[in-house]
This record gives sequence, structure tokens and C-alpha cells, in this order.
Amino acid sequence: MTLDKLEIGKDAKILAVGGEGALRRRLLDMGLTPNTKIMIRKVAPMGDPIEIHIRGYELTIRIEDAKKIGVEVLVS
Repeated sequence: MTLDKLEIGKDAKILAVGGEGALRRRLLDMGLTPNTKIMIRKVAPMGDPIEIHIRGYELTIRIEDAKKIGVEVLVS
């Protein structure tokens, strides 16, 4: 499953970060690294971008970038 498919409020763990070159490096630099816990906080009214909670802060990313991040839903 990719991050863009994750439901609001559900916790997940990042499995893999896709993309190539500068895009992948930018995602990793923002803290989107494998085995990191992540949660979608909000989705913009038109569906793009999304706000995620990761490592104690909020980060806003585009849906196209979220499609490149593989996640696994954590069971509460």
C-alpha cells in the first residue's frame, strides 16, 4: 500500500521510499525514511496536498510524492 491510500488518523510504518534522484533524496531528507511511524492528519479540500505527522512534526506533501512511499498499516 502507498501513503496516498492511507486513511486519515491511521498509524503506519514506512516500508520503502521510491522515486529517483533529487525527489527521493528530498523525501529522505524530510525524514521520510524506512521504519518510521507516520500518520495522515489532514487532506486539503481538493484532495491535494496532504498533511502528515512524522517524527513529532507536521509535514505537507503532494499526492504524487505520497504515491512513491510504501507503507504498512499498524494494528492498534
